[in-house]
Amino acid sequence: MQINMKFWKKLTPEERLTRVQRALKENVDFSKDANLGYPASRLDEKVFANESLFLREMPVLNTYIANPNHIGCHTFGTSEYSFKGTQEIEREVLDMIAVDLFKAEEGGYDGYISPGGTEANMQAMWIYRNEFMKKHGAKLDEIVILASEDTHYSIPKGANLLMLEWYKVPVDEVTRDIRRTDFRTTVKTALAAGKKYFIVIANMGTTMFGSVDDPVQMEEVLEEFEVDYRLHVDGAYGGFVFPFSEEENSINFTNPKISSITIDAHKMLQAPYGTGIFVCRKGLIENVLTTEAQYVEGMDLTLCGSRSGANAVAVWTILTTYGPHKWFEKISVLKMRTNWLCKQLDLLEVPYFREPEMNIVTIRSFAVPEEIAHKYNLVPQSHDAGNKWYKIVLMDHVEIEHLKDFIHDLTEFKKIQVKS
Repeated sequence: MQINMKFWKKLTPEERLTRVQRALKENVDFSKDANLGYPASRLDEKVFANESLFLREMPVLNTYIANPNHIGCHTFGTSEYSFKGTQEIEREVLDMIAVDLFKAEEGGYDGYISPGGTEANMQAMWIYRNEFMKKHGAKLDEIVILASEDTHYSIPKGANLLMLEWYKVPVDEVTRDIRRTDFRTTVKTALAAGKKYFIVIANMGTTMFGSVDDPVQMEEVLEEFEVDYRLHVDGAYGGFVFPFSEEENSINFTNPKISSITIDAHKMLQAPYGTGIFVCRKGLIENVLTTEAQYVEGMDLTLCGSRSGANAVAVWTILTTYGPHKWFEKISVLKMRTNWLCKQLDLLEVPYFREPEMNIVTIRSFAVPEEIAHKYNLVPQSHDAGNKWYKIVLMDHVEIEHLKDFIHDLTEFKKIQVKS
């Protein structure tokens, strides 16, 4: 895989610390400056003392103490001047994600660091609902959300909040793919029910299976029916994995039909909870401009309003610690561990699902006894009696030694089954 990045670079610890300290100096300093109008402050110094050398040399912790408020969207219009230093770091992060990772045109996107992928997905649906209502006079019952049955629960949650219907598209039980015929049937059903405007969610790594939807197939069906639609990619889990696959893919802004992408930093990137990222094409986010927020410079375009600038600094620090090449190496190691696990499961004839370029392995529940699932903290698809799957996520903390122990226990269980 060829990695050419304009904004995403690896920096030394000294370079990272210097950059963050410069940003904090450009922000308001609540401990020194006269700031009478802000309903905010740095963290309580009686609890969060910032006198230790340890904290002064840790840029992310230092930023949490300074407590910058990144309210608003700093790629759109103006923003609160008092936090301009760390706002610029947020813009640097968004350039790394939107331009370098997801191939947006430089200056051709808007976005922000959200408090998690759930909000980021809701942000997309909110934008497109408002766009359809403002530009086309759409009524609520004419707008529909389409997403697979494997999609994250933030989609039905958002549908509920936005008072929109969600049509669940079935997936193949074995491949976890959305079949073209099923997607077409769902679209026809929606049209028959009076739906005219479609908000479509394509998954880049579903929560349970790591499966990846094909947005091109969705586009082709929607255009066959000549309907108005917006396409959002939920890459909350897979966004820092799938783009580093061995083969080039076009689930990014090189596809002109993709309007927005969500990616979580608190999953693969191991940033603090909750840290999501939302990016969309220019000309869309203003559909949710809150004009009532006139006391906020630039007003507000986000669901959350006030949010911590420290989360942006945390993402920036992680990305510049690795750089794109070291990150590719890290993901490659995790995929190698995933390949090893799959090979062992094949030898044991244990049925599982694995998206080829992802690091999630989801095993049929009947193949794993409950005591083994509990011992290794496997996550069930459902916590009720009808659970069909357990998943393993190959993160940094999952070493080959852990996997060997798991395979050993499964092997012993299989031997007991054979004897009985």
